[in-house]
Amino acid sequence: MITRLRALTGAWTSAVPVLAIVLLVLTWGRGLPVAVVVLVTVVLAGSVLAAVHHAEVVAHRVGEPFGSLVLAIAVTVIEVALIVTLMADGGDKSATLARDTVFAAVMITCNGVVGLSLLVGSLRHGTAVFNAEGAGAALATVATLATLSLVLPTFTTSKPGPQFSSVQLTFAALSSLILYGLFVATQTVRHRDYFLPITRQGEVIATDRHAERPSARAAWASLALLALALVGVVGLAKSVSPTIESGVAAAGLNQAVVGVIIALLVLLPETIAALRSARRDRVQTSLNLALGSAMASIGLTVPAVALASVWLSGPLVLGLGATHMLLLLLTVVVASLTVVPGRATPLQGGVHLVILAAYLELALNP
Repeated sequence: MITRLRALTGAWTSAVPVLAIVLLVLTWGRGLPVAVVVLVTVVLAGSVLAAVHHAEVVAHRVGEPFGSLVLAIAVTVIEVALIVTLMADGGDKSATLARDTVFAAVMITCNGVVGLSLLVGSLRHGTAVFNAEGAGAALATVATLATLSLVLPTFTTSKPGPQFSSVQLTFAALSSLILYGLFVATQTVRHRDYFLPITRQGEVIATDRHAERPSARAAWASLALLALALVGVVGLAKSVSPTIESGVAAAGLNQAVVGVIIALLVLLPETIAALRSARRDRVQTSLNLALGSAMASIGLTVPAVALASVWLSGPLVLGLGATHMLLLLLTVVVASLTVVPGRATPLQGGVHLVILAAYLELALNP
């Protein structure tokens, strides 16, 4: 039975990326009726799930913490591509899209994914245990990146509004890349053991034998299908983006809701992966996924949109408003108190989820 389920999973995750490319070729640059939009949306969601599945296969082949890094980068590539493609067509109305999407990703990962992982892990195993050194280093990097890229533009005076000047934007982009590179080096080379799951006695779990390690051939095949899935996701999202934006406008919602929808779309499969790890008492892996995604979202998106702003005609607004800065500060403070002990109860998970709920409520009713 298990073998049959694995075969079915492999079949659909291999077929959907190919179907996405075919559908992309047939619909590119055309006005789409409602029925086709629904079909494209279904295939788009399937492509996201397939992309993360194949990223997980590659991740399992290379092992932790490289696996979490592969998955975080794969998801962030989708996010960056969606932002840039939507900004290219949006003009002035998409000026805040990058900021809204990145901030949504930070709030969803640092509160939603972290909160759910802690809640599932602690309810299932009594307490959720993780490596405070690794989680603390990741959180410090996320907090620094978020402050430099999303808070400082609100207070700079070189350019009117919450925007960076060209020099400031270049500095923010380079700083983001350098910090992200330093973290990756720390996570994968110098202090790799800080980011590995630990037992309840605090011993590092260097190997995880919950599933058979895929062969090199299977990993390379998944890497190729992952690339196809990413192309399909970006292209199909561009096709349905006018429908999403018009739907948000027709509902009378804030434009920031578009950023929330993008972040929810690309982070849903990663949330599932984090919850799977938490159920297996591998909460450190869940935190690697959550904080790594938040970090990659800022560290890769800001340089990408900075580069894209060279040919994009509209403004690039990165600075957060007072309400969102307060939520970011609350998130950093609460997450710091969560990380320090190296273990958490359902209370900590619930606190993070309430912060996320407050953010979503304010996105709908600012």
